[in-house]
Amino acid sequence: MDKISGWVAEFVQCACPLNRDTMLPTGNHSAYSRDQMMPDRTTTVIRLEDVVRTADEFDQLVSQALPVFLERATSSTKRFLRETGQWADDVAHEKFVLRWGAEYLERFLVCGRSEAPCRPLFLLDSFVAKQHSQPDPFCYHPDLLTPLGRYLDGLVARAVISRDALIALYHHCYGMGPRDVIAITGLNELESQRIYKNFRRWRDSGWQRTMDEIGMTDVELEELVVQQQRHPQRFHHETERLVRFAQAHYRKSEPDHYPCLSRSQWGAMFSEGHGCDYRLWHLVLCADCIQTAWDLGRNGDETVGKPRVELHVRP
Repeated sequence: MDKISGWVAEFVQCACPLNRDTMLPTGNHSAYSRDQMMPDRTTTVIRLEDVVRTADEFDQLVSQALPVFLERATSSTKRFLRETGQWADDVAHEKFVLRWGAEYLERFLVCGRSEAPCRPLFLLDSFVAKQHSQPDPFCYHPDLLTPLGRYLDGLVARAVISRDALIALYHHCYGMGPRDVIAITGLNELESQRIYKNFRRWRDSGWQRTMDEIGMTDVELEELVVQQQRHPQRFHHETERLVRFAQAHYRKSEPDHYPCLSRSQWGAMFSEGHGCDYRLWHLVLCADCIQTAWDLGRNGDETVGKPRVELHVRP
């Protein structure tokens, strides 16, 4: 984190003041003309469109291309402000989008490593778009500022950009293991093997990394367990309310073609064997649909009961 923060801080400093025509870093680069700068930048963008295979490759690539990443994040932020009527054409707003873009970039550099293999250029676009799909962070519902709210909000937010976290929600929200997930979603043999890998990676490192990112301490996590044991009915009621609240918010990140379905529509999808991604994504993010479709993919497996919200704090 310190190294990443240093990278971002260095390029933010180089980027102020801004050349408002090109949105390129000036500072030490001011001796370069626009024509001299563009060929190098074009070469970098072409590289960013390629796939990086490992976290080390991701680090190496982004460390060499931070100006391009920063410009892309700030340009996307400026476009968002224009389209939502929050933009003013002045230096203050230029500096604001730069700071905002730098914050997104810093978070992306942390989260992006775990997404390898990936295409960093497009991963950044999706990450920034996800941030812009949310309300102003300062306007979050006050219940999401409690330890339970922060925990659930952090898990579901991570699930939007991480398959491991998405699959882990079946465990944390409903107490399911890999076999339960496979049964309830009706996955084929090939997809089933991925579920076990998702669970293993999440237990090994994903869960702890996510807790660190959202700032959950061991004391707070243990307190959640104690509350669940001492006041199970009240805790369950509050958990279900917040789970549904978080689900409804983050389902806005779903593709437009992932709406809620009727039981007959879910049944057709299961029987025809398509929509694996649809099922995995939507069912864990919709407490109503998972209860509607819970028994359609079991293939005779009677071990899976009707799911109910039941928080499991640890993986």
